[in-house]
Amino acid sequence: MNAGDTDDRTTWTTPAPALAAVAAGGVALGIAALFAADAPSMVLVGVAALGLLGLAALGLRQRPRVTILPGAEPRLVVRGLTGPVTYTRPQILRARITHYRRLGRKTPMLELDVERADSDDDRLLIFGRWDLGASPEELFDAMLRHNLVHRS
Repeated sequence: MNAGDTDDRTTWTTPAPALAAVAAGGVALGIAALFAADAPSMVLVGVAALGLLGLAALGLRQRPRVTILPGAEPRLVVRGLTGPVTYTRPQILRARITHYRRLGRKTPMLELDVERADSDDDRLLIFGRWDLGASPEELFDAMLRHNLVHRS
């Protein structure tokens, strides 16, 4: 992908090959659990297999993770476990890139403070490279281009 392709991008999701690798790891651990020598190791490896398969299923359920619907009134669609939720510009209270330490290095994360239309609750949404399949800065820049957030 060249730099010009990222300017028109409106959808971000966990890459399918990454989800396939996680699912394959879950299947491999499931098979290993069947051949475990004793019951405790069978349970532990089986739980690990279920965890990986659950992570893959969750990743597939949430595809595409984030979508920008451009137009006169742009909207941000975030797909979660219960389905997609749409946020308009007034509902996005704050967006910022923060850096967290992960395994000895700083990893960028996009934090969105949003207000749901169906309740008075504010929510904090955090997206990393795994969720988006790209750098969180790329989504933040696209949100700026589509006037969903303003630079503070």
